[in-house]
Amino acid sequence: MFRLNGAASRTAVAAVQRASSSSTQASVSGKAAAASSLIGLTAFTAVSGAGFAYASEDILHPPSYDFAHKGYLTSFDHGALRRGFQVYQQVCKACHSLERVAYRNLVGVMFTEEEVKAMMADAPDVEDGPDENGEMFMRPAKLSDYLPSPYRNEEEGRMANAGAYPPDLSLMKKARHGGEDYLFALLTGYRDPPEGVELRKGLYYNPYFPGGAIGMPQQIFDDGVEYEDGTPGTASQQAADVSAFLAWAAEPEHDDRKRMGMKWCFGLMMMIAATGWYKRFKWSVIKGRSISYVN
Repeated sequence: MFRLNGAASRTAVAAVQRASSSSTQASVSGKAAAASSLIGLTAFTAVSGAGFAYASEDILHPPSYDFAHKGYLTSFDHGALRRGFQVYQQVCKACHSLERVAYRNLVGVMFTEEEVKAMMADAPDVEDGPDENGEMFMRPAKLSDYLPSPYRNEEEGRMANAGAYPPDLSLMKKARHGGEDYLFALLTGYRDPPEGVELRKGLYYNPYFPGGAIGMPQQIFDDGVEYEDGTPGTASQQAADVSAFLAWAAEPEHDDRKRMGMKWCFGLMMMIAATGWYKRFKWSVIKGRSISYVN
């Protein structure tokens, strides 16, 4: 589905070699990690206008993948968005929330209104109120409600995940350097740690995650999701679809913004042409006249 740019591929291979070689030399202690983080933060502050700086050189930057919506004049693949939502529902929803996405946002993008209402019928009741007696009450979900969180509060989420709170995925595409490329690389980047790297219990090796040790185990496997449209449920297909869906969740106005930009560019071109013609028309008398000096 995706093609790696030549330069990106060479950079990725070189980064893997650097990460493996540096990891085999020594493990970073707590004080060294803190000092490295401070150095990375200082570097980021100094070059914040130019890009991102990482505290560790062991991080592997994600390659650039050919997502359908990356072009200047291209939109989201809405079939991929529907499949990505299915992956989120069956894989990610158990731990991660989408607190900034409402049911109504799904209508007309990947589902019809009837399909969303059928989905809401299976959703948990929503606490609302207060009523005329000043008491809160439970009611069925409606289109204006946001997708429910898997946990009632942060403490419950930490208790269920050994103290780590799974982040909300609504703006994850914007919160991580590389966007959807990072999400795809992270989901498909799990591997055995290189020689000399020891991980604490409950951590897993992923070179795309800062530090290489991530608390989330691998979630995407071949045939882990059976797509409704018959698309083969390979691990890379699932990762690509859910990455595209999370890119849409962070920027649901993406297609409208590009469409409006095209209209404005066309309007500006017409204005420039009209202004040029008007300028030539009004100045033609002055620019076309001849001035003669007589003694």
